[in-house]
Amino acid sequence: MLTAIIDYESGNLHSADKAFRKMAREVGAGTVIVTSDADSVARADRIVLPGDGAYPACAAALRTKSGLYEAMVEAVEKRGRPFLGICVGMQLMARKGHEYEETDGLGWIDGEVMHIAPKDPAYKVPHMGWNDLILDMPHPVLEGVTTGDHAYFVHSYQMRMADLTQRIAHVDYDEETTAIVGRDNMLGLQFHPEKSADIGLRMIANFLKWTP
Repeated sequence: MLTAIIDYESGNLHSADKAFRKMAREVGAGTVIVTSDADSVARADRIVLPGDGAYPACAAALRTKSGLYEAMVEAVEKRGRPFLGICVGMQLMARKGHEYEETDGLGWIDGEVMHIAPKDPAYKVPHMGWNDLILDMPHPVLEGVTTGDHAYFVHSYQMRMADLTQRIAHVDYDEETTAIVGRDNMLGLQFHPEKSADIGLRMIANFLKWTP
């Protein structure tokens, strides 16, 4: 069993790598690698796409890595490999992003990424820190997770959903703010599970065992 965390030079992957390796050992989920090699992504049993920074820069970086984008899309779309997007990695699952300029996403989730714009000035942007998850529907990766459990967020843009059947959880931040999206073999977390203490590690473990 091989889990590939994609390295496309978008953020520090040390924390994610450490958390995924720890949980892979605990649940017997095989090997975790951080890689920018298309062949490694193509043969992976599970794929993780992290992301920090601006949406257009992350999208461009992913698409310009030699063969990496194509290998990921083929593995997820054609071979049904379980996929987990984290932070901007989740946002790239949307149809489009609107950070600085309109940018095409992967089109896996029916939503668009827009700036967080609270009406109440008490809510600051970025949305940063701990917030309570509100589960909209069950999912195997959320086994053992309940409404009210905390996750750690750092983001200024959120995915606005056109299809709420693909929203698995949200948080309240002046309004309902998308926290988890998914369909079929694809899941996205707006927060950082590797920084979300025990509840985040539980989700990582569940993903490593998930068979869609």
